[in-house]
Amino acid sequence: MNIAIYPGSFDPITLGHLNIIRRTAQIFDKVVVCIMINGEKDTAMFSPEQRVRMARRVTERIPNVEVDYFNGLLAEYSKRYDKPVVVKGLRAVTDFENEFTMALINKKINPELETMFLTASEKYTFLSSSAVKDVARHGGPLEEFIPIEILDDVRAIAGKGKY
Repeated sequence: MNIAIYPGSFDPITLGHLNIIRRTAQIFDKVVVCIMINGEKDTAMFSPEQRVRMARRVTERIPNVEVDYFNGLLAEYSKRYDKPVVVKGLRAVTDFENEFTMALINKKINPELETMFLTASEKYTFLSSSAVKDVARHGGPLEEFIPIEILDDVRAIAGKGKY
């Protein structure tokens, strides 16, 4: 069985993320969406548990996708699986520089780990969780940015100003 791990903070999961998940699910037998903590990013809007629940809701109709959570190194997490491939979505050249560096570090820690890059679909190249949080914070329209299954969650948290 070929397994892909799609890691990210997914805070919140966007339509761009979902696009990468769906495309990855067509290539691999199993896709593990791994919610991870990114200490370099801004304050989280959602707790890891909330992100896992939302990601499960959004991917429940994709039979070969499961959602997990890990607070540690991706290279260590990947050792749970037999020869997994990390899938990373790329929106722009700047994404490539960072992701390429991380792929090399992961390979040093776990020599069996491969990374595959998928370019974002054209209509999602601008989209990021940070942008979604900014739009949400200002009460802007979210329908074209995040899955409908989590619209109410994002609006509720953004309206409370808890991030």
